[in-house]
Amino acid sequence: MRNRFVSTRVITWVIILLPFLLFFFSLGLGPYPLSPKDVFQTLLSPFISSINIPEAFSAIIFRIRFPRLCLAFLVGAALSVSGASLQALFKNPLINEYILGLSSGAAFGAALSLVFLGQTFPPQLAAFVLAVVAVGGVLLIAGQSETHLITLILTGVIMTAFFSALLALVEFFASPYALQSLFFWLMGNLSLATWKDISLAGPLMGLGTIILLLLRWRMNVLSMGDDQVKALGINLRREKMIVILAATLATAAATSVVGIIGWVGLIVPHLVRMIVGPDNRLVIPLSASAGASFLILADDLTRSIASFEIPIGIFTSLVGIPLFIILLKKTQRVWL
Repeated sequence: MRNRFVSTRVITWVIILLPFLLFFFSLGLGPYPLSPKDVFQTLLSPFISSINIPEAFSAIIFRIRFPRLCLAFLVGAALSVSGASLQALFKNPLINEYILGLSSGAAFGAALSLVFLGQTFPPQLAAFVLAVVAVGGVLLIAGQSETHLITLILTGVIMTAFFSALLALVEFFASPYALQSLFFWLMGNLSLATWKDISLAGPLMGLGTIILLLLRWRMNVLSMGDDQVKALGINLRREKMIVILAATLATAAATSVVGIIGWVGLIVPHLVRMIVGPDNRLVIPLSASAGASFLILADDLTRSIASFEIPIGIFTSLVGIPLFIILLKKTQRVWL
């Protein structure tokens, strides 16, 4: 028993520290590779005047790779925590962070901006607003019934179909140039990451993620039956709404700046749950760390495995689908 406890603690610390190690070594990867020594000296150069480095090193690290990896870190953590929280709330490991129509709403918002508004309205803001509108519509239509969780899921499916139809309509009227920009956004991409994206979406992703982390101990309670939760004196409806709104905030902010990156919020919590068990007090924070690691590693591979960069949304789908099938075969159990 003691050995198992020690091994769990070791695994926990490995998962927590892994994204920071990947972050450091990823700073040296790319068309212009840098050694760990060069990366370390470049990171210290703003604080130690005696360190002399080429100006190109500073530009590569601080203007290109650092904001890109920061965004990958934040997005991976936000999507994974949101997925894990909704899985606990709906008591179903097949739920993901886009289940309430958020992705289709964000896609429609970006399409409206790119096709009809051009540069007059940022597609990131339009995607965020329509994503929130989509989830708000789901919550409004589902109503306040006591059995509204399954109603929420079904309404989310309907809302996804509705906004997908609107997206197809916008694509029909789009010019070839606007259509190309839209497809590039829909595939999910980190190549255009800037400090401005982080300053705009980072606080929202951070706020939603922190709320879910603070509620992690309640996830175990919310995973119980409704009658048991009410017997403990917990306001069930309020707690569910807080979780859904926090997950929506984090996911909508992430999607607005990088596009649709699927399977992260489905695969990562499932993998973490296999390693540390179903206790959401561990699953939620470790999902944040593992999600950040997963997206940083995915970004490294998309930049390294070919002479051209593969959109990260395509890569996560190609990797996530077979990985999920393997994980599903290994568990062979129903999560009630």
